[in-house]
Amino acid sequence: MSLALDRKSDVSASPAAPATSQKPAGHVVLDITGMTCAACAGRVEKALSRVPGVSLASVNLALERADVDLTSADVTPEALAAAVERTGFGAHPRPPSAAERRAEQQAVEAERAAAERRQLLLLIVSALLTLPLVLPMMAAPFGLSLHLDPWVELALATPVQVLVGARFYKAAWKAVRAGSGNMDLLVALGTSAAYLFSLYMLLDRGHAAAGHLYFEGAAAVITLVMFGKWLEARAKRGTTAAIRALMTLRPERARVLRHGAEVEIGIEEVRAGDSVIVRPGERMPVDGTVIEGESEADESLITGESVPVVKRPGDRVTAGALNGVGRLTIEAIAVGEDTTLARIIRMVENAQSGKAPVQRLVDKVSAVFVPTVIGIAVLAFAGWMLAGHGFENALIAAVSVLVIACPCALGLATPAALVAGTGAAARAGILVKDIEALERAAAVDTVVFDKTGTLTEGRPALTDAVPLAGTDEDTLLRLSAAVQSASEHPLAKAVLAAAPQGALPNVENFQAQVGRGVVGTVEGKRIAIGNRDLMREQSVDIGPVEPVLAKIESEARTAVVVSADGAAIGVLGIADPVRPEAAEAVKLLARRGVRSEMLTGDSEAVAAKVAGALGLTDYKASVKPADKSGALSALAAAGHKPAMVGDGINDAPALAAAEVGIALGTGADVAVETAGVTLMRPDPRLVAAALDISRRTVRKIRQNLFWAFVYNVIGIPLAAAGFLTPALAGAAMAMSSVSVVTNSLWLKRWRPRFSSGE
Repeated sequence: MSLALDRKSDVSASPAAPATSQKPAGHVVLDITGMTCAACAGRVEKALSRVPGVSLASVNLALERADVDLTSADVTPEALAAAVERTGFGAHPRPPSAAERRAEQQAVEAERAAAERRQLLLLIVSALLTLPLVLPMMAAPFGLSLHLDPWVELALATPVQVLVGARFYKAAWKAVRAGSGNMDLLVALGTSAAYLFSLYMLLDRGHAAAGHLYFEGAAAVITLVMFGKWLEARAKRGTTAAIRALMTLRPERARVLRHGAEVEIGIEEVRAGDSVIVRPGERMPVDGTVIEGESEADESLITGESVPVVKRPGDRVTAGALNGVGRLTIEAIAVGEDTTLARIIRMVENAQSGKAPVQRLVDKVSAVFVPTVIGIAVLAFAGWMLAGHGFENALIAAVSVLVIACPCALGLATPAALVAGTGAAARAGILVKDIEALERAAAVDTVVFDKTGTLTEGRPALTDAVPLAGTDEDTLLRLSAAVQSASEHPLAKAVLAAAPQGALPNVENFQAQVGRGVVGTVEGKRIAIGNRDLMREQSVDIGPVEPVLAKIESEARTAVVVSADGAAIGVLGIADPVRPEAAEAVKLLARRGVRSEMLTGDSEAVAAKVAGALGLTDYKASVKPADKSGALSALAAAGHKPAMVGDGINDAPALAAAEVGIALGTGADVAVETAGVTLMRPDPRLVAAALDISRRTVRKIRQNLFWAFVYNVIGIPLAAAGFLTPALAGAAMAMSSVSVVTNSLWLKRWRPRFSSGE
C-alpha cells in the first residue's frame, strides 16, 4: 500500500461523501402520555399525520414518544401537541437544549415513579377486595364450599369496579369520543357487562341469585389487568435504562480557567477552546485534549471498555468519562450537543424510536383490531343465544372475548425488544443508527474489512529509510517530512515522527493523489512520495529501487518511493502492526457462519502477509478507494449480504454500498455518519458482537409477535366457545403483555463474549 492509498483524514484528497437524501424541513419530538396499547399509538400517529405540513409521524409505545417530520417549518411543536391532546392524550414538545431535556427527563421520571406508586396502591386495594371473591372458586376443586353472601360480594366488587376501574372508563370514553377503540374500551365493556348483569340478578332475585353472579369475574379481570400493567410499566422502565444511564453521565456544571482564575459555570456556557479543570472523581464535561496532568478515565458506559484508560497530555477525553485520581486540565474541542456522548444519546434514541417494517403491519392490524373484537363478541353472544343456551351463558362468552383480546402485546412486541437490544448494544460500545440497520445486520453473511486502522493499529512507524547513492538518510527524511507536513495521513505522521530535529523547509504546490501518494515543491525541487503508480505518473524510473521495494514488502511493511525532480532518491519502509484482537475477530465471525474478507490498497506482498497472520483466505490488494464500493456491489450481486468495516473518509462510499456499514467511532466523522453501526472502540471483535446482538434482537421481535398473535388466535376462539371464564381471560390477557416485555428484557443480560471457547 502506498503512503496515501488508504487516506484516513485528508479531506482535500478524499472522494466526495455519498449524497444523502433530502432532509425534512424540520423534526419535532413529542413525549406522549396516556397511551395503553397499540391502538392508542395508532390514534396519536393518525392525529399527527393529519396536521397540514406533517410528512411522517411515528409513535413508539414503549418509549411513549412521537417523532414527526415536517415539510413546512411553519408547523409549531405546540400545534402538534394540541392535535394529540384533542384525541385525549397528553403531549409535551421535547426541549431543544440538553440541560432542559435532562431537567424534563428527571421530572418525567419522578412523575412516572409517583404514578407507579399510586398504581401499586390501587393494585393492593383491588387485590385485597378481590381475593375473598375468588377464594370460593379456587377452593371448589378441593371440595370446599366457601360461598360468600351475595350482598357481601356486591360490597367487595363495587369499589373495584367503580374506583379501581375508573381509569379504564376514562380512557375508554376518550377513545369513543375520538371515534376509535383501545384496550381500555374492551376491559370497560367486558367488566361492566359482567358487573351489571350480576347486579341485575341480585336485585331481581336476592339470595336466590347465588351461583349466577359474576362479580368475582369482573373484579378479577380489573385486578389482573392492573397487575399486568404494573409489571409492564416496571419492565418498560428496565428496557429504557440505557438512555437514562447515558443521560446521567452529563455533568451540569464545569470549572474553566478565565483570566487565570478557576470559575464554575453551567455546562451550556462552556465554549470550544476553553481550558476546563476536571478534579479527581468528576466526569468529563466536554470532549477535549489533555493539556496538563495525568490520570485514568473510566469510559465503560461510553465505549464498553471496562479497563480504565491512562490519560496524559495530548490524549483525547470524552464527555461523560469518569476521571480517576489525577487532576486534569483539558482544552475543550466539542461541547454541548456536539460531544461524543450527545451523539451517542441521539443515535440510541433514533434507533429505539424507529419502526421495523413488520411493526407497520402490526399497526394496521391494531387499527381494526378493537372493532373486530367487538364484532366477534357480538357474534359469540348471538351464537349462544340462537343455540338456546340462554342469556347468561351468551353474556359470559361475549365478556370473555372482550377481555382476552388485548392489543397491548402486539403494540409492545417490536419496540420492547428494540429498546432492550439497542440499549444492551450501547452499553457494550455498539451504536445502531436505526431499525433498518439492525435488521440488515442480522442478515449479514460476509464481512469485508478495510486494513489500515481497522485490522491494523493505524499508528504506523517508520522502519526503513534507504537512500540511493548521492543522498544521505537525513536529507531523504528531511525532504520527505517537509512534504508530509501538509498531510494528516497516519503514514505521513510516521515520517514526521522520524524526521531529524529542527525546523523543516516549507512545502509549496502540495497535492495529494488519492490512492497513489503526495507531491510538493521543497527547496525548489519537485518531491514525490508514493507507490509505483505515482512514480509512473511522474515518469520516475524505479528500476534501481525495485529490489529494496520487494524486500520491504516481503516483510509485510509498506514501501514507498521518494523522488526528486523525476529521479528516485530513496525508499521508505513503514510498518503498521496488526491489532492483537484482529485474528480472534475473524475466528468469532467464522463460528457464526460469517465469511471475512479484506480490501486494501496495499501491495500484494503486504496484503498476503497480513491475511496470513489473520487466517484470511479471501483478500484483494491494490484496491483503489473508488473501487471499494464496486467490490461490495459485486458481492451483493453474487447473492451475499456484505457488511463493510472501515474508519476512513475513503471508506465512506463502500460503507454506503454495503448491506450495512460498520464504522469505528475513532475514525473520520463522514465514515461514522455514513455507517449504520458504529463501534465506540477500535476492537474488531465488536463486529461479531454487533451481528450477534442484531440477530438476537430480531429473533426476540419475531418471538414476541408470535406469542402476541398466538394469545389472540387461540384465546379468542376458546373464549367465544365458552371454554374460558372472564377471570381466566383477564389473566391470559394480562400475561400476554407481561410475557412480551419480559421476553425482551432477556436482551439486557447480553454481553459481548470474546473467549475462544464461545
